[in-house]
Amino acid sequence: MSDAPALDFTGERFTPECVREIWYEHWHRYVFAREFARGKRVLDAACGEGYGSALLAGTATSVVGVDIAEAAIAHACERYADRANLRFERADCTILTAADASFDLVVSFETLEHVAAQEALIAGFARVLTRDGVLIVSSPDKRQYSDISGFRNEFHVRELYRDELLALLKPHFPCIRLYGQKLLFQSAIWSMDDTLRNAVAVTSGGDVREPRAGLDYDPMYFIAVCSRAPLPQTLPDLALFGDREESVYAHYNGEVRKNMTAGARLAELEAQVAVLRSTADQTPPRRSWWQRLRGRASR
Repeated sequence: MSDAPALDFTGERFTPECVREIWYEHWHRYVFAREFARGKRVLDAACGEGYGSALLAGTATSVVGVDIAEAAIAHACERYADRANLRFERADCTILTAADASFDLVVSFETLEHVAAQEALIAGFARVLTRDGVLIVSSPDKRQYSDISGFRNEFHVRELYRDELLALLKPHFPCIRLYGQKLLFQSAIWSMDDTLRNAVAVTSGGDVREPRAGLDYDPMYFIAVCSRAPLPQTLPDLALFGDREESVYAHYNGEVRKNMTAGARLAELEAQVAVLRSTADQTPPRRSWWQRLRGRASR
């Protein structure tokens, strides 16, 4: 990766410099797709800044990243020029010009909700895939993302409910395994004796382009399961515990709202102070009673 400057954050398109929740969500999708890409010809449709295409290029035979934004493609070409099996092209994903059956894997994350021509988008993906090719596509659940939260994303053209998404995909892809994604607060207990055989877990160790398999953390606590006899083979490799109310996040979001309110109030007060200072600088200094008395005596 070159030292090209970061692409400006528009408020919607993710860049690797983003932090907190959005960082986890976007990187995880590409890490999830990385094993599907191993040894495959891959199309990353609506690749944006190019970070995900570069990650997929670590296992794929070849990767083509396409995006409609000229600035994003120019940036990606410069920043990820070190990958010989990766190239970027400017293209509209709803009218792909690639040849039929030219890719083994198509990934398109958080694209559907941004386009009106959703049927054309999915049909195009099906056309450029081989007969046994795989499409991995993501889209927010309108019920959770907008209806329940009351949030409206100005960049979204059409969000989909679960049944609408499946209805869009099934005419072209009769075999579908639907996954859910959400950033959760969980207590994790995992085996430290070997790799997680019955779970997929990946940890970023600084260089996100080369994530490490497993939960590569230093634990806060150890939990030992002990016996004089051999332990059951059915012991879990990974156990997660959380609460549906997500109380930790409720507290976190409450603190964020308080900080935002306090920040807005602080900005108002600072603006008022600035006005008062400006007024004070333009007002002649008021004479003291002694100066006024001396002024009368000299007349």
